[in-house]
Amino acid sequence: VALTQPDYGFFTQTLPYLYETLEMAVIATAVAAAVGLPIAFFASRATNPKRWFMLAVRGVMNIVRAVPDLLSAAILVSVVGVGALSGAMALFFFNLAIVVKLVSEALDGIDLGGQEAALASGASWTKADRSAVLPEILPAYASQVLYTLELNVRASTVIGLVGAGGLGVIIDQERTFFHYHAVGMIILEILVIVLALETLSSWLRRRLTR
Repeated sequence: VALTQPDYGFFTQTLPYLYETLEMAVIATAVAAAVGLPIAFFASRATNPKRWFMLAVRGVMNIVRAVPDLLSAAILVSVVGVGALSGAMALFFFNLAIVVKLVSEALDGIDLGGQEAALASGASWTKADRSAVLPEILPAYASQVLYTLELNVRASTVIGLVGAGGLGVIIDQERTFFHYHAVGMIILEILVIVLALETLSSWLRRRLTR
């Protein structure tokens, strides 16, 4: 019952943790998006002619994706220490595997006519991918990055329960002392943020696919 009656006066105390949650989500998304794009090209059969290399990259990403983000956060907290750094690192690995998988699958399904024309004219695979494939995949890539940012807000709250920073830390603190009205306020904040991000990302996706 207490969870359905949030303590609105507790909102100001959550602001530093809320900022930390959003900071972790944005940084992890940005870094994973930058690193994941070139790796996705190596993980796609359409853009990587070396099958053994493509399979190796996919295998490594499958292993990374198989490790739950909560477990990664717990390990990193014990290695790096309690705080936002371990949380951002855990989210980065979580995001990297997702970005590589989704973008590489999108690459596998595109029309390769431009790439074939570039290769036929004497361009290397790298130049053909950059000039013919990259522009075609950018809208799907941007859409996946926005989706990853949505996931990060949810995931950053969960990993905070093991000391990886963000709203999860204060949820754990208040839950320990049975302050469920405060926990209800935090849950309401998370709900509003997730809905706002989902609305924004849906609008941006529609703009990108026009």
